[in-house]
Amino acid sequence: MLYTPPAFREADIARLHAHIAATGFAAVITVGPHGPIVSYVPLMLEAGVGPYGMLSGHLARANPQWTESDLSVPAVAAFMGPDAYVSPGWYPSKHEHGKAVPTWNYSVVQARGRLEVIEDRDRLAAHVTALTDKHEGRFVAPWQVSDAPADYLERQLRGIVGIRMVIDALEGKVKLSQNRSAADRAGVVAGLRTFGQDRDRAVAALMEHGEAR
Repeated sequence: MLYTPPAFREADIARLHAHIAATGFAAVITVGPHGPIVSYVPLMLEAGVGPYGMLSGHLARANPQWTESDLSVPAVAAFMGPDAYVSPGWYPSKHEHGKAVPTWNYSVVQARGRLEVIEDRDRLAAHVTALTDKHEGRFVAPWQVSDAPADYLERQLRGIVGIRMVIDALEGKVKLSQNRSAADRAGVVAGLRTFGQDRDRAVAALMEHGEAR
């Protein structure tokens, strides 16, 4: 369960799916005999499967997560969006009454469901082809799986296992100063833009473009 005060809760499925598709990379968390097991992997979303969609990805065959996890216990895939430190000095209200502390703005989506392990060669090949096409599609001359020598590709396929999660629960948290006044939010946007780092600008853009509701 994700702790989410009402002001920061995002429940719109289309927005949650858009976040997953835009992020494309998640922490996959399962439970093993000695506690949580975590891997960071690219995942693809099939939005039309079930009420919340399905995620698919792959792990290195040498990764113990797929053999040591209790697959009867739901796993979590966490897709972290942009995040940024927020200084209380950016709030106009701070200069009026001093009642302000530092915080962090961010967006995250968590999907929960049971993992299925896939070892079928053809399904793995179809998965890595779809994953490659998705991420290479933005390039002028995209790399294709068929560009690799066939014997090399077969060795690579033997070195992975697929994972699939039909999503049973989907939660979103978009913490973008919704609990502050319009003046304070504008101060945060201005402050973030002074830093010039990509993630600061990304959070400022989310705040400006209506993601904070």
